[in-house]
Amino acid sequence: MPSVYEIVTNKIIEKLEQGVIPWRKPWVNSAAVNWVSQKPYRGINTMLLDPGEYASRKQILNAGGWIKKEELKNYQIVVYWLWKDKIDKDTEEVIGRFVKPFYYKVWNINTQVTGLESKREEQIFDHDPVEEAENVIQGYSNGPSYSFNSGKAVYKPALDHINVPPMKDFKNVDEYYSTMFHEMVHSTGHKSRLNRIGVTKAVAFGDEVYSKEELVAEIGSAMLCGVAGVDSSTIDNSVSYIKSWLSALKNDKKLVVTAASQAQKASDLILGATYGS
Repeated sequence: MPSVYEIVTNKIIEKLEQGVIPWRKPWVNSAAVNWVSQKPYRGINTMLLDPGEYASRKQILNAGGWIKKEELKNYQIVVYWLWKDKIDKDTEEVIGRFVKPFYYKVWNINTQVTGLESKREEQIFDHDPVEEAENVIQGYSNGPSYSFNSGKAVYKPALDHINVPPMKDFKNVDEYYSTMFHEMVHSTGHKSRLNRIGVTKAVAFGDEVYSKEELVAEIGSAMLCGVAGVDSSTIDNSVSYIKSWLSALKNDKKLVVTAASQAQKASDLILGATYGS
């Protein structure tokens, strides 16, 4: 039986093979939400679920609805995490704890279910995305220092410093903010913040640790773009880019799940002061 990691990774691979980059979409206005609570799904679930309202079989039946017969097998999954005790085989004593992913099945109540009505109000941005993106940057409490020199976008952990080329060097403003957010997410890995190994330790280009840290920054940047209303799809969507991620995901079934979890923590840290996350 495939693990949760394998199930999730195969779904992401399928999207990439179709030319869809699942971590690049507007996270707020096109969010997938739980029908009962209306709360947006988080972490890896933002990539697994298309926009809409979802509910489990139990939630649907309890509310008086039912799943269309032809849709019973067309469920989506929602991943969640539980802490489990690690038991010593000899003494049967608890020697530690670890977190393990699980999933449950959900259906879109607007297209796969009858007897239920949408609870969702239409969402539109009522702000200037550029202004909001600047609010995200300014709201990053105790963040790194910044410079704006042409030539390279980089985060330097030893200096806790981000350099991004000035806005005039980019084709459009969305590319500028997508790049800035990417480097900001890297900076959350600093030892004084989330202490991610991909930032705190020296890593080689292309190795597993490097790939994971890059995916954390990719997903985290897309999350921040979604909050601000910035279009993150303007950044590299080339065939070579997609192929590189397909290769990485096929070699490491845990990569996308753990990266999405870390990206959520990173974006929460950056948004904390401004959005009260």
